[in-house]
Amino acid sequence: MFKLDGIKFTPQDILQKQFKEKSIGKGYDVSDVDSFLDDVIKDYDTFNKEITRLQDENARLRSKVDELNRQVEVGSSIPRSASSQPVSNATNMDILKRLSNLERRVFGSQLNSGDRDDSHLL
Repeated sequence: MFKLDGIKFTPQDILQKQFKEKSIGKGYDVSDVDSFLDDVIKDYDTFNKEITRLQDENARLRSKVDELNRQVEVGSSIPRSASSQPVSNATNMDILKRLSNLERRVFGSQLNSGDRDDSHLL
């Protein structure tokens, strides 16, 4: 079972705790019981502090996620900037050059001779 730093007992420890009996009859040593309960109280206090810390951290992280989601929404609603256009044009220019080179290789003799059949372009 997992134990946090500063936590002295697990639920199983508490369940299985055996107190010393007094030498006179049945019963528990009051100071032994009080000492044990003091430790249990300290554990519960530590758990409560850890729960509070984790709740605060959870709230902080949720707030950060909301902020980042808003930034993503704003970023996706902004039209592309002009700076992205030249990259696209350069890519298109490269494609056109490659296409032109391919046409020259495939249709080279027809393109150079000038007697092209342009009827397919209609």
